[in-house]
Amino acid sequence: MARTNPRTSRVQVYLNDPKIVSGLNREARAGRMPLSQAAGRAIARGLQKSPQADPEDRLLHLERSLRDHMRSTARDMQIVQELLIEVARAFFLRLPDAVVDQDPTVQAAVDRRIERLLDATAARIVAGRGAPGTVAGEPRSFDPPA
Repeated sequence: MARTNPRTSRVQVYLNDPKIVSGLNREARAGRMPLSQAAGRAIARGLQKSPQADPEDRLLHLERSLRDHMRSTARDMQIVQELLIEVARAFFLRLPDAVVDQDPTVQAAVDRRIERLLDATAARIVAGRGAPGTVAGEPRSFDPPA
């Protein structure tokens, strides 16, 4: 029965590009190693530098997609938040449509109303419920089973 070393594999590669062949020969001579070993090291270096070389690495692809999605969602939410604050500011300023709107006390009251609105919204989000009077939806998929 023949013994096989489980850590080594035999792969046969055919190279058509003379530049690659001469580069491998040069690397083998410089490192004083057989041509096959120089080719193995070159392949290993190439795979270490290129995580895309493994098309089955779905987890890496998923992680990159999720990071891109999180980045774009954060940007979109920042835009929505800034628009909402501007709408709330205009709304609260125009409610008592009078000359008094320019009064610093009125401006401070408007800012305080906006802060209370944001605090109440954040409290509802943390509590896990929507606006008052809304119907509760389906349970979340990450909630523990009842």
